[in-house]
Amino acid sequence: MKRIVPTLERLPRPLFSRSESLAAGSWTEEHSHPWCQLSYAISGILGVRTPGGDHVAPPRYAVWIPPNVSHEVVNRGQTEMRSLYLSHEATLALPRECTVLEITPLVRELIRKVSELPVEYDEAGAEGRLVGVLFDELAGLRQAAFVLPLPKDRRLLGIYAALQDKPADARTLAQWAESAGASERTLARLFQQDTGMRFGDWRQRLRLLMSLDALETGESVIQVALTHGYESPSAFIVAFRNVFGCTPGELMAER
Repeated sequence: MKRIVPTLERLPRPLFSRSESLAAGSWTEEHSHPWCQLSYAISGILGVRTPGGDHVAPPRYAVWIPPNVSHEVVNRGQTEMRSLYLSHEATLALPRECTVLEITPLVRELIRKVSELPVEYDEAGAEGRLVGVLFDELAGLRQAAFVLPLPKDRRLLGIYAALQDKPADARTLAQWAESAGASERTLARLFQQDTGMRFGDWRQRLRLLMSLDALETGESVIQVALTHGYESPSAFIVAFRNVFGCTPGELMAER
C-alpha cells in the first residue's frame, strides 16, 4: 500500500507530528524535505532506505533523517508509526547523516506526549517547553548498528537481491563470482569499496537485520536462526549480541 506524504511548504512549528497505523507492505516513494525527520515505530519494525543504506528500527529505536536526504519508508509487517518533522535550526546537535538512534524510556514518553499536541501548539508555554526538552534529549541519544550499507556495483546488487530472497544462502564469494562475471578478488574489493565492510561481515549484518521481522512476529529463535543462515540458536544469539549489543530476547522484550 502506497503512503501519501503530506505536502508542506514549511513547518507550522519547530515540531510537526504525524501518527499512522501502517498495514504490512506499506511504502512511500523516494522523497526528501528541507526539515529533519525522526521515524519511530511504537510497534512493528520500520525500515528506511537512503542512498547510503538500509536503516531498520526495531522496538526501542528510531531512524533519524537529516534535511534534504532522499529516502523511502517501508515496512514488511503491521507497524504503528510516529513521524516527527523537526526544524533543522532546532536540531543542529544531532547527526548530519541518516542513522538509527536508541530511544530511551524518557524520549519514548516524550514522543508519545508531543504526538498529542495540536499542530499550532503554544511555543511560549508549557507545550513549547515540552518540545524543547525533547530536542535536548534527542541530542544525547546513542547511535545503533541497525544499518546496512548498500553496494552500488550492479554485480553486488545482484548478490544483495538474492540474499534478500534467501538469507540462508551460504555460497562463498568465490561461488558468487562464478555467476557474477567477476573474480572473487574483484568482488571482495568492490564490497570493501562500496560498503566499507568485508563480504562475510556484510552478509551477517544483512541476515541479522532481516531476522528482526521474524522475531517481531513471535517466531522462535531456533526457527529464525535456521532460516537466516545459522547452524544453531547459540551461534545466532552470539552474532546478534556482537553486532547489536543485546540478545534477540532482550531486544524483543521491549515491544
